[in-house]
Amino acid sequence: MSDLPRITVVTPSFNQAAFLERTIRSVLDQGYPNLEYIIVDGGSTDGSVDIIRRYADRLAWWVSEPDQGQSHAINKGLQRATGEWVGWQNSDDVYFPGVFAQLAEAARCWPRAELIIGDMQLIDEHDRLIREMRYVRPTYESLLAEGMVLANQAAFWQRALHGRIGWLDESLHYGFDYEWFLCVLRETDQVVHVPRCLAALRYHDASKTSLSQRLFDAEFRSILAGKMLPGWKKTLYRARRMFLTLGNGHFGYVLRGIMRRSGLVR
Repeated sequence: MSDLPRITVVTPSFNQAAFLERTIRSVLDQGYPNLEYIIVDGGSTDGSVDIIRRYADRLAWWVSEPDQGQSHAINKGLQRATGEWVGWQNSDDVYFPGVFAQLAEAARCWPRAELIIGDMQLIDEHDRLIREMRYVRPTYESLLAEGMVLANQAAFWQRALHGRIGWLDESLHYGFDYEWFLCVLRETDQVVHVPRCLAALRYHDASKTSLSQRLFDAEFRSILAGKMLPGWKKTLYRARRMFLTLGNGHFGYVLRGIMRRSGLVR
């Protein structure tokens, strides 16, 4: 176990009892021997706390109490983390089997890495695939140009980064993940992309993702104030992503993306 890096996962939770156990099991059933798992519940009233209690002996720490929102809950967990690598997984999303072993292997192969990301799937409330999300190695400017072209569901970073750039912005409730990764990529270029689906984001009627586009757009504009790139640069980064995705062998994915943008498929 001493050869494997310690990994800390934080799950912020609030009234997601329908999906929470699947999230918890996706973390604990990895069988990774050097795992620290923290759940920060915001005072759920839907049975979530009963689910958490069933796994309490396998958790490093958990709490259920009112908080100031998702970013605050994540920070509470991250500030207790002791892992070399950290990340958070939302209470309705899941990791795929073997993700922590793949992270450990990537960290071994790229010892200077400070951020490691993978690809992701979108799934529905019944775990059915909606579509895959293929990414490439992000940069600070690629996030400015294209938006959220990586996913926290499939991202891990060195805990030491928090000592250099602080914590998630708790004044943000929808765009805090985007703002956080902009801070990370402004700080470091030691980034590795693992071209495999490591996790899934669940899209359902009650998810923040499906409910919050207008509010996210407002925070997005606030985050980007004074940082916007010219149009030609955005086009350049879109072309970069397409060619790197082709280089990873995802020809069908690129073709479907072109067809969606052309209105030929949904």
